[in-house]
Amino acid sequence: MPVTETAPSPSPLIGLPRPASLTALFWAISGIALQGFGGVLAVVQRELVEKKQWLTTEEFVEDWAVSQIMPGPNVVNLALIIGDRYFGWRGALAALAGMLTFPLFVVMALTIGLAGIGHLPAVQGALRGMGAVSAGLIAGTGIRLVPALRSNAMGTLACALIAASVFIAIAFFRVPLAWTLLGIGLPAFFWALHRLRALAAAPQGQL
Repeated sequence: MPVTETAPSPSPLIGLPRPASLTALFWAISGIALQGFGGVLAVVQRELVEKKQWLTTEEFVEDWAVSQIMPGPNVVNLALIIGDRYFGWRGALAALAGMLTFPLFVVMALTIGLAGIGHLPAVQGALRGMGAVSAGLIAGTGIRLVPALRSNAMGTLACALIAASVFIAIAFFRVPLAWTLLGIGLPAFFWALHRLRALAAAPQGQL
């Protein structure tokens, strides 16, 4: 019996649009990958949440958080999560292929093209300018995702304190990511677990 590309049912994201097939998923992820030079977070959020609506803002924040603590590039991890959620391991492979195939050829072409001119001041200045634009895109997207924390089980104040602590640890004290995850992420995990259990045990309307 031939294997079809129809998605498994039921969907874990009930009521939301979803990719119609593995091919649709591949091309969607490929489009994201080709737009994501430097500012991939902004592109992924806009495409998956605002345009395609495959994820809500809250789900995107949660999936992106998981992607960041996993080994490997964040956006590749996110693509694997999205693909697996809708189509299992086949979707994960299709999403991975979409994320890497076309950018691989583009990067190779740019590498060859810049090999002879990368030392020129104009080229170096252009690359520095792209870095500034990328930083602005990431910062802007982060600010737009802040409202999603209002519904977080930990509470707005706890989320703000944790976010500020992580920023200070990494930006000012240069704490390695692994130690930041252990020192801040682990207590945050247990606090969130405590809050979720309290919410589950409390009568409706409380907490």
